[in-house]
Amino acid sequence: MEYIISTLGNLMEQTAFFNLTVGNYVMIAVACGFLYLAIAKGFEPLLLVPIAFGMLLVNIYPDIMMSIEESSNGAGGLLHYFYLLDEWAILPSLIFMGVGAMTDFGPLIANPKSFLLGAAAQFGIFAAYLLAMVFGFSDKAAAAISIIGGADGPTSIFLAGKLQQTAIMGPIAVAAYSYMSLVPIIQPPIMKLLTTEEERKIKMEQLRPVSQLEKILFPIIITIVVSLILPTTAPLVGMLMLGNLFKESGVVRQLMETASNALMYIVVILLGTSVGATTSAEAFLNWDTIKIVVLGLVAFAFGTAAGVLFGKLMCKITGGKVNPLIGSAGVSAVPMAARVSQKVGAEADPTNFLLMHAMGPNVAGVIGTAVAAGTFMAIFGVK
Repeated sequence: MEYIISTLGNLMEQTAFFNLTVGNYVMIAVACGFLYLAIAKGFEPLLLVPIAFGMLLVNIYPDIMMSIEESSNGAGGLLHYFYLLDEWAILPSLIFMGVGAMTDFGPLIANPKSFLLGAAAQFGIFAAYLLAMVFGFSDKAAAAISIIGGADGPTSIFLAGKLQQTAIMGPIAVAAYSYMSLVPIIQPPIMKLLTTEEERKIKMEQLRPVSQLEKILFPIIITIVVSLILPTTAPLVGMLMLGNLFKESGVVRQLMETASNALMYIVVILLGTSVGATTSAEAFLNWDTIKIVVLGLVAFAFGTAAGVLFGKLMCKITGGKVNPLIGSAGVSAVPMAARVSQKVGAEADPTNFLLMHAMGPNVAGVIGTAVAAGTFMAIFGVK
């Protein structure tokens, strides 16, 4: 009888109930909230489901993120190995290749002025950089945090790793991906506040047709120009444009299909679960995390506002030919931000079709955020 009681006692002690803190239960509740938003409300489930589940796992079984040095048997936790691929910038670069293979740069080629709207939306990044230093973060930490303003999770992870800000990579990545998922909630109030109903009803001229030759030359030229000016952007911009070249060349259909489907989804699983697994209660529930989340929201709001305001300026300059709403798509949440521009425009006038016009600033924003990351790396002498 004593043996049975002892055995049952040992089994009970091995359960998670005796090892979890209040913070772990809070994070488990947050993970369940994210799962609800992803599954019941459809908020970017491809991102939120793996992130939320990684968050759930690490707060029930913290050893799943144990490093090799911390383990007693010389083998780290499963998600630790996934996380190393984030630190080494492998997964963010592969994500960019998949995005490139899925993206049509035609609207940007047809309307090169979209580059200006994509650039304007990066204002939030540099505003957040200055604000983060005011909040007491170091210059490198501030740079890593500021990229959240571009609503670009892979670039946020990439820059945090390159600047050796792995201690705050988890909160940065979760904030960036969360705001990417919440674009349909965050952006519309800002867009409506800064525009009039007449401006939202503006119909834009149909974009000109783009030739196949232009689409093939675009990724090659962009890679050469951007990489010559900022070589540190080559891993991101290069992979983005390689994926797009797979798509537009028309001679490597198998590579395009792999990059945009099987490989892309494998990388999303690995990156999402490992990002979620960085949110243990000890690492996440602190004042620095709260400040990062707030700064990320401020940066994203500033970027959206800057894009819309620059769109209003272009509207005035062109005599009312540009709908300012497409400026909000200058953040790099592709294609979510462009869809939001379309939705808000359609609310003002159901016959207004802005999606393709908004895709120009949207894909320009992807390039712009990568260039902003490369600029910070150049400033700090990181290669």
